[in-house]
Amino acid sequence: MRRPPPRTLRGQLTTGLVVLLALACCAVGVATTIALRGFLMGRLDEQLAASGGRFAASLEHEAEPDADNRSDTRGQAEYTFGARVLDGTVTQAAVVDDATARPLRLTPGDRRTLTGVPVDGNGHSVHLSASAGRYRVMAVRGDDRDTLITGLPLHPVEETVHRLAAVEALLFGAAVVATGIAGALWVRISLRPLRRVTARAAEVAGLPLASGEVAMPGPLTDTDPRTEVGQVGTALNHMLGHVEEALTSRQASEERLRHFAADASHELRTPVANIRGHAELALRHRGPVPAEVRHALDRISVESRRMTRLVDDLLLLARLDAGRPLEHEPVDLTLLILNAADDARAAGPSHHWLLDLPEEPVSVTGDAHRLQQAIGNLLANARTHTPPGTDVVVTLTTDRTGVHVEVSDNGPGIPAELRSEVFGRFVRADHARSRSTGSTGLGLAIVHAVVTAHGGTATVTSGQGRTTFRIVLPADGVRRTDGASP
Repeated sequence: MRRPPPRTLRGQLTTGLVVLLALACCAVGVATTIALRGFLMGRLDEQLAASGGRFAASLEHEAEPDADNRSDTRGQAEYTFGARVLDGTVTQAAVVDDATARPLRLTPGDRRTLTGVPVDGNGHSVHLSASAGRYRVMAVRGDDRDTLITGLPLHPVEETVHRLAAVEALLFGAAVVATGIAGALWVRISLRPLRRVTARAAEVAGLPLASGEVAMPGPLTDTDPRTEVGQVGTALNHMLGHVEEALTSRQASEERLRHFAADASHELRTPVANIRGHAELALRHRGPVPAEVRHALDRISVESRRMTRLVDDLLLLARLDAGRPLEHEPVDLTLLILNAADDARAAGPSHHWLLDLPEEPVSVTGDAHRLQQAIGNLLANARTHTPPGTDVVVTLTTDRTGVHVEVSDNGPGIPAELRSEVFGRFVRADHARSRSTGSTGLGLAIVHAVVTAHGGTATVTSGQGRTTFRIVLPADGVRRTDGASP
């Protein structure tokens, strides 16, 4: 399987450095090998030209008995080759062996090769089977209209070139490996500031920037404008500064909004209570009251009660947002669910209310009133947003992770576009904000806030014919915070 190329910047830089060095070494090695081979070939050609075909010319006298006419091997190197060609036929061929001329039996291929050597005074490389090797040969014209061919073996040249190539391969290979290791260390050291920038960006990405007050990390020190990493560090510092300013501004705005909600709820409590009291007092009047007036007073009483609930919900959320402490006492969660189910059955008799509770009572540490309100809101949500005849099942279980409360129904489900924000404030399935159901859009927001204040989690899963709200409370009780009640 082919190994994928490195993707990190360090890997790419190191690989590029090693590849470039390897290419440079290959180019140098090839160039020096070619140059050395050309130089050695030139020296062979000079030796062949200096011999002038003397050894080859002396071969025609080899068969004569006169010693003075024997082959002239004086000054000839070992394994020097000589041949005489007359009228396109090789008449004699020999090689210098131990200062004497040793005749050769040429093959037909060798004869064709020798007769094909051009008489131009230049060296040519040929392969002779009879001498088992490659030769550098040169052909010159003889005095008897013959062609004299003299050759020197190429083995010493090729051995020298091969030895040079082996030495270069060893040295260049060691240089590439050493450079690769040193380059990797150098690139690692050079990119250390970039790793600090990456770590800082990852640290910021892991912060809960969506909500609450966030403590931003300090600025980076790698801000040298002469380097690319310094420029990135400077840009990141500017970006983090802008993010911190935006978060501070958002936090201040949220604090002002919470204070406003708390103050407005406090201020609205008294006039709403007065309006409700006067409406109820007018309805108790013994004298005749016109029907239109009585209807108006009834509506005022109903809307004032509804507004009272809204004000109470807003005040509760403001307290929870401000981190006000909850009660910290044992709560019988089983009894609490039984009471909430009885209230839901009375409010929605057309629904089928089912309980799945353990045999032994389950207790947690927390605020009984707020937990009762959270579970009651879940049951009211199921009753309000499902048609009559819907099965609503309340399940209570425990495990090592905590206490689990599930409220499931087989209603039509929650629209996909609302599932991610179902625990938000003033979120309704009816975007026209109809008051026909009497919903304020704060019930599930209160559930989430109460459960979070207890150190738990609230989640929802929904599909066609199945919706489940799940509350998980820690077994060790409520998460306490300091502060006074508003």
